Amino acid sequence: MKKKKVNLRDLKPNSEEQHSHDDGHDHGDGSAFKTYIPAIISFVMLMVGIAVDYFDAIPQFEGWIRVVWYTLAYIPVGFPVIKEGWKSLIKGDVFTEFFLMSIATIGAFIIGEYPEGVAVMLFYAVGELFQNAAVNRAKGNIKALLDVRPKEANVFRDGDYVSVSPEAVNIGEKIQIRVGEKIPLDGILLSEKASLNTAALTGESKPDSIQKEAKVYAGSINLESVIEVEVTNKFEDSSIARILDLVQNATARKSKTELFIRQFARIYTPIVVFLAIGVTFIPYFFVDDYVFRDWLYRALIFLVISCPCALVISIPLGYFGGLGAASKNGILFKGASFLDAMTKINTLVMDKTGTVTKGVFKIKEVKAIGWNETEFMQYLMAMEEQSTHPIAKAILEYKAEGEDFEATEVSEIAGKGLKGIVNGKTVLVGNKALMTSNNIDVPTETESIVESIVLVAIDNQFAGYVVIADELKEDAKETITALHKVGINNIMMLSGDKDSITQQVAKELNIANAKGGLLPEDKLNEVEILKKNLENKIAFIGDGINDAPVLAASNVGIAMGGLGSDVAIETADVIIQTDQPSKVVRAIKISRSTRKIVWQNIILAFGVKVIVLILGAGGLATMWEAVFADVGVALLAILNAVRLQRMSWK
Repeated sequence: MKKKKVNLRDLKPNSEEQHSHDDGHDHGDGSAFKTYIPAIISFVMLMVGIAVDYFDAIPQFEGWIRVVWYTLAYIPVGFPVIKEGWKSLIKGDVFTEFFLMSIATIGAFIIGEYPEGVAVMLFYAVGELFQNAAVNRAKGNIKALLDVRPKEANVFRDGDYVSVSPEAVNIGEKIQIRVGEKIPLDGILLSEKASLNTAALTGESKPDSIQKEAKVYAGSINLESVIEVEVTNKFEDSSIARILDLVQNATARKSKTELFIRQFARIYTPIVVFLAIGVTFIPYFFVDDYVFRDWLYRALIFLVISCPCALVISIPLGYFGGLGAASKNGILFKGASFLDAMTKINTLVMDKTGTVTKGVFKIKEVKAIGWNETEFMQYLMAMEEQSTHPIAKAILEYKAEGEDFEATEVSEIAGKGLKGIVNGKTVLVGNKALMTSNNIDVPTETESIVESIVLVAIDNQFAGYVVIADELKEDAKETITALHKVGINNIMMLSGDKDSITQQVAKELNIANAKGGLLPEDKLNEVEILKKNLENKIAFIGDGINDAPVLAASNVGIAMGGLGSDVAIETADVIIQTDQPSKVVRAIKISRSTRKIVWQNIILAFGVKVIVLILGAGGLATMWEAVFADVGVALLAILNAVRLQRMSWK
């Protein structure tokens, strides 16, 4: 199921609640300095006005001259805000920060507090500029991915290489990548070897050396020599296109915290407005020396404080930082909601093959009985050349000296193995059932071998066996240890491989609970049983098509993005680009750091606002304290959120 693609310009931290920040403070294509010119003009005029007021340097600076001066100082920063407030008002959205700031500052002018009116709007405008700069910086990791997208492909057509758009290249065509160029499309390496920088896809800067016929992915950079690649995916289905689509869509999926703050701000702001009206008029009935101007001033302070800037900007900014930090580390979250969900995980269920093991079979042991090992393997390899089984591929990687043997009259015996003729001898290759059905005695030592085993008989005599095993990934053991350290103690392994192998791998990894020989529906049933305990918050890590149902059923589905199937990747909520299980621990740490910073910002914003609201209602706070409670707290919260982009998680 293809997801809707999102234009990067639409990725505002909170498009509904932002009230067109970008429109109010257009950063367009101009320089950063031009953006700050209106604020600089207002600041200079404000300082001159305050200096003249304080030192009484110009006696004529009073009456209409003073009003005009401060009005001119107000216009560069105030007009864009008033304009946005008016636009929102026409659309029926009354309680926006633009409207509130407009009323508060115009009210300050009405009661003669001209310097404070200009200062409040100036600090608000400067705060907006810093907010936009912080948001743009948080988007940097996402925008940087666009630079990774290859612009052209050198495709072999009509006897020569021609440069075309990657979208115009077809599956099966041959492309050439020169040194330093990005691979434009996914494919198979035709050259003998290649050294690639896959940092854009995996977050790992270490060069990746691969051999002929290995898979290569779009977005990787060719480091050493000119290489040729056969295209296996259209550009829209390539790894880099998938990453771009996932990361861009991730910003559109709000977390529950974001959604709560948005709804809360819609209720909270009008309540404060009506309280401000109450602060203005209700004291008339209870205070003997009621002065309308004084109580209106307190109400205006209320309005300035009520602006929810710190909340509606810094919280989405925190999630932007988390998503960007994760993608920088080769971890793709499909939405901010999954950052939140990852923090609650207390149970981890994992597949075996391709998740904690490499998913590549290797010969672990060769035991020839009555035969020279090399000759024994030549007979076996001649037979396995007729098979497409993954185990056959592992056996054929064996390097046997001498000429190759050739098998004839090879037939497959369903569920048992192969039978054929090699060098005039009848050869049987398969499992114990094949040997038993041909009355061939098998040594008892083979019964204690838990790994996959290939038995061989030549001319009705048992000739030996080969043990085939899948290798553990380098970081598999440290992953389990690290999971315990971050508090994930309930770990379970579910595998379709035979139970004896699953139990052995689980024992090596120190996983107490493991089950093998499971069909996809069996895995799903096991997870459903775990879900019956509502305290269990389950993450499942898998990579195959058969893992898709379990990935969908879990609270958080995590797919291995390198080796993983497209179905698993499409179904999952989190994608590990490097196929390293240890990245799951890093994903948990990034999620927890993000949530911690978001809640720090919420507490900071609410705490300071409540204190200054109370002081303002009691006449103990001026407009300057109100500015700090609004713009100052917003900037502090933003600086706190930006910390995510500087953190490292090991």
